[in-house]
Amino acid sequence: MASQYRDQEFIKKVCEKIIEIRKRKGIVQEDLVDRTGFGIKQIGNIERGVSNTSISNIAAIAKALEVHPRELLDFDFEIPKYSPLRKDRKSK
Repeated sequence: MASQYRDQEFIKKVCEKIIEIRKRKGIVQEDLVDRTGFGIKQIGNIERGVSNTSISNIAAIAKALEVHPRELLDFDFEIPKYSPLRKDRKSK
């Protein structure tokens, strides 16, 4: 079973952006629950970075916040140099 790749710094930046936009628009978590259909626990987990949420959830949150999904990903982020996730694979 392959391990899931998680970039905690990237997830944290997305979470911060969701919270920033939500607060700027005067939307509380309960409103986001109503607008997305997600549970309050799920919204909390997404905003705290506990949940590595899906692209479709990002789209639903963007729609609920009335922003383009790219706004949730508009932040400074240093792209690390590529390194294989699995070192045991050999080139063919």
